Order: sequence, then structure tokens, then C-alpha cells
Amino acid sequence: MSDLVFTPAHQLAQMIRDRVVSAVEVLDAHLVQIAKHNSKLNAICTLDEERARQQAKQADEALAKGEIWGVLHGVPITIKDIFETAGLRTTAGYIPLKDYVPQQDATVVARLRAVGAVILGKTNMAELAGDFQSTNSLFPRVNNPWNLDYTAGGSSGGSAAAVAAGLSPLDIGNDIAGSIRQPAHFCGVYGLKPTDRRISTVGMIPEVPGMPYCLRQMMTVGCFARSLEDIRLCFSLIAGADLRRPDVPPISLDIPSGKTLRELKIAWIDEWTEVPVAVEIRDTIQAIAQKLSQAGAQIERWLPRNFELSKILNLYGRMAAYINIYAQPINRYNLRRSWQQIFRTATQGDKELRKLGDFSRLLPELLNPRLKGYFETLTERDRFIAQIDEALEPWDVWLTPVAATPAFTHRPAWNAIDIEGKSYPHGVANGAYTMPFNLSSHPAVVIPIGQTQNGLPIGLQIIGKRWREMELLAIAQELNRAIGEFKSPLGYYTVSL
Repeated sequence: MSDLVFTPAHQLAQMIRDRVVSAVEVLDAHLVQIAKHNSKLNAICTLDEERARQQAKQADEALAKGEIWGVLHGVPITIKDIFETAGLRTTAGYIPLKDYVPQQDATVVARLRAVGAVILGKTNMAELAGDFQSTNSLFPRVNNPWNLDYTAGGSSGGSAAAVAAGLSPLDIGNDIAGSIRQPAHFCGVYGLKPTDRRISTVGMIPEVPGMPYCLRQMMTVGCFARSLEDIRLCFSLIAGADLRRPDVPPISLDIPSGKTLRELKIAWIDEWTEVPVAVEIRDTIQAIAQKLSQAGAQIERWLPRNFELSKILNLYGRMAAYINIYAQPINRYNLRRSWQQIFRTATQGDKELRKLGDFSRLLPELLNPRLKGYFETLTERDRFIAQIDEALEPWDVWLTPVAATPAFTHRPAWNAIDIEGKSYPHGVANGAYTMPFNLSSHPAVVIPIGQTQNGLPIGLQIIGKRWREMELLAIAQELNRAIGEFKSPLGYYTVSL
């Protein structure tokens, strides 16, 4: 029998329903894996072992009576520590929330519980989801399971590391700048960022409890898994309208077209002109494009007309400034964190790249936010969304890098990243390939496509049409069959007898 901790969630659910294995046995296998590896990864920050055992036992008892709670009956999963979990500490890595125990589940958590999932624990993250590494002042930093000296990414680094290392088969994360896609790329797993407002954000911090609902644009909820089947299942369970969040539209899931690889029209790019990627990432994407062409896909190197990255990132930054300004208390601690980020992105890295990611240009919005300026920014964003919608119309998907580099070694927050003689400002290296699609609202899925010479994963970002996630995931599955499947990092896979 394959090791239970590397069996996909949908297969675990089937095995539990078929009585091949019990929910308690599946939970125990994951608890053993956590006990063996989490102390060096720090991926899970709060383990809810006692309640998980109780729920797994109840799942087995219900099954013995012929009761099935849902499609994830008895399957243990983890939740990023940014989502409220009733009766279970939720901190978002933020010191003022170190003892916060919510009374109610976030909508996505409630929906997964309703179909039988067992909440195993919470995964570690960047403080208030505010970094591309997963460090905070409450818990030890998250380490990459492929090499502990490297970051797992952020802000959902604990989510990606836990799934990659077999601590959890499925995890829920969020993404406003790449917080799902970059860790998936760094840790070699699958990750989905859906269309803006496709999934409810009720019960999700970084709006600190008691603060107004600010992150009404660009913030999305998605998932991590080791298979696209699990991504598709999880997305179908958590998407949809929510009475507690009336701006989530009641749009039904789309029906995939069923196109084969030979019927697809695929656009691809291996780097933006302004932000070169590491050679191994570029070479791997070029090899993938050639492989897909040889397999019969219609594939073409492409970039939309008037795709001006400097303007795109500037608009993204202004939008982010407006929607974040009131999400957290304005106090000395938070101001110091913000000024540190602004200073380092304005002063570190190559000069030309700093111009793209210099957050100091946002100071007018941060120091003097104007309602007119907010509406002007929203209007510009609408134009950009329409521009990308039109540009993508002839294509089924667009393939791009996820980040300019593979995983990098741990470093102070927002410090520059040096790769192959190039010094990248932190925000540019990690966000230049993801932020444009938070701004445009388009869904994106990351799949693993290879490794660097020193064994670090490389992911591929696949962009689809808005509100067409099921089509995107079906196409990603076609590409995945031609490219390869998830590989576990060395040292985490064993065989159960």
C-alpha cells in the first residue's frame, strides 16, 4: 500500500468510504508524519490533535451506521492560520492575536467541515500575510522541505510545506500578491488562485477583528494539494455565493469544454523584458513549450500589446495601498513594519529593477488617502481587466513563470535576492509575475514542472479566463499529463506495510 500521507485527498476519501482504511488510521499516519518532520519544518503552528482524533473516531462510527458526511468524510486537512476556526486559536502570526480563539468558522472552513473534513491544525505563515517568506514573531520560521536552508515562500509557506512533506493532503490559503502561487512554486506542489470574489473571504484575516472590511478587491481564497484532482474537488466545495458576503456573486461553476491537448491554443512567455528570470527557470519553461508543441498543442510565444509592467505594478501598488490602509490598526508596531518594507524595496537591488518595485511611490496614498484617488484607481483597474480579457480571448491559457527565482535562502524581511549576478528587489523577484493577475482578477493555477540543478522545485503559472476555473483546471490536467506529476522531496516518503 502506498504511504497514506502521500495519497491524494480524494483517494483517501474513497478508501475510507470503501473501508479499505479507517479515518483514525489515516489521521494517525499524518500525526506520525507531523511528529517526525514538523519540528524541522515548522509548517504546522497549531495542532488540534485531541479534537481531530475525536472527529476521526466519529467519522468511522458514522460510516459503520451507513452515514456519509460528504465527499471528504474523515479526511484530515489543514488550514492556513489566517482563517478563523471555531474553538481553535487563529493568530495570523500577529502578536496581538496570539490568544485569539474565534467563535465561528470562516466560510471556507465551515464548507469543508460540512462535507466531512477533519481539521488537523493550522499552518504557519507570514505575519498578517505581509511577506514572501513565512516568518512572524509568534512561531519559528517555515523551512522548505526540499532544503531547510531555504524559504518555503510566503505568505502561505506553511501550507505549501505541509502539503509537500506529507503532513497534510490539502490546505486552504489566500492570495493577494502571490501568496498561494509563489509557495507552490517554491515547494513543488499545486496551487490555485481563483477569480476575484469567486470564493468568500468571510472569517479571513488580515483585516484584524474589529477593523472594517477593506480587502474587497484582489484578495482571493484558494487551495494547495499534491494533485489537480484534489485542487478541482476543493475548489468546487468552497466556491460560491455566501449570505455573509453579499459581494460574492451567485455564479455557477463553468463546464469544461473537454478540449484535448491538440485542440488547445496556448500562449507562453518565459520572462518579462523588464524582469529576467533565473536561467534554469527560463530553460525549463522553454523546454516545456517545445514538449507541448511536439505533443501536438498549438503553442506560441506571446505577450499582449501594451503590456507595460511598470504601469501595471504601479497600478497594483496604488490599489494595494488603498485597500490595506485601514485593514489593521495604525500603531507604532505596524507603522515600523510598513516603513521597513518601503525602505528596503526602495534601496536594495539593481537600480532598474528598484524602479519597478519601489513602494515609496505609494507614500502619497498611504499618508493622504483620498476617496477620489481610490475611485480613480478602481477605474484604471477596470480598464486593465478589460484589456486582459480582450487579449486572452483567442487563447485557451497563457503560461508564464511564477517568480523570477526558485526558492532562496532565508533572509531578513524584504531583503534583496541575489541570483546569477543579478540583485532583485524582494517584491519584484517574488511578485512581478503574480501581482498582474491579482490586479486583472484572472484565475491562475501553478503546477510543478521540474527542478534546478541543486534540487529546488520549479513551477509553471497557467492563466485562464475569468470565471472559468473548471476549464482552467481541465486544461492544466491535460498539460500535466504531458509534463509530469508531483514528486515528493527526499526523506519524507516511506512505505507503509
